Amino acid sequence: MGGLKRKDYEARLEPLQLELVAMARWLQATGQRAVVLFEGRDTAGKGGVINAIADHMNPRQCRVVALPKPTERESSQWYFQRYVAHLPAAGEIVLFDRSWYNRAGVEKVMGFASEAQVKAFLKQTPAFEKLLVDDGILLFKYWLCCDQAEQEARFADRLKDPLKRWKLSPIDVEARKHYDDYTRAREAMLKATHTPQAPWTLVDFNDQKRGRLALIRDLLQRLPDTNVPPAKLAFGPLPGKPKKERFGVLKPIKD
Repeated sequence: MGGLKRKDYEARLEPLQLELVAMARWLQATGQRAVVLFEGRDTAGKGGVINAIADHMNPRQCRVVALPKPTERESSQWYFQRYVAHLPAAGEIVLFDRSWYNRAGVEKVMGFASEAQVKAFLKQTPAFEKLLVDDGILLFKYWLCCDQAEQEARFADRLKDPLKRWKLSPIDVEARKHYDDYTRAREAMLKATHTPQAPWTLVDFNDQKRGRLALIRDLLQRLPDTNVPPAKLAFGPLPGKPKKERFGVLKPIKD
């Protein structure tokens, strides 16, 4: 299957984004809360699909959460505590660019968590997620899949592109040696946390454009009918001639 051309991709994405905007209206109208987790290998395409979903939504309603390394204080707290603070209120959707599953992935593979901590996490997570779902949160968990050859090509692109260079960290460089370790960690994670109330969905992201479309389509199909029409607004003519900007204290910069 060949790569999808940008023109074709944008033509397929537009109707999905219209549905996403309708979904946002539905969330507000019903007071529902949604959480979407995006996990996967480095370079898989988490940021791109999150941007595609959030692009036309109100940022006050749709929040992207990408937490940094925990502080010393956070490291002493209950593991899930700092994630709970970012869960949605009524009418909101939260997109986690990596999530509590860091413990089962990068922390396990790179040695940032002990075996006992990882074991406890895998045991506690189904119970934690059941609490979220039982409280009414709509929880969706996506794992983005990427072959090593494609991952290497993307790493090389980041290395040479100054606009993407910030995406490449020393941890990413070290992680290149652990492709099989990440596979084993993922399989252990799926075995422990793929549950009826909070199932995982794997999406092929070797072609990122096709992957985005497939993921967004799946997300929309798993929601109930979200056909809430936009609120009607009285948008009559202005009472007079349109006015031009006037400036006193400061003037705009020159183009």
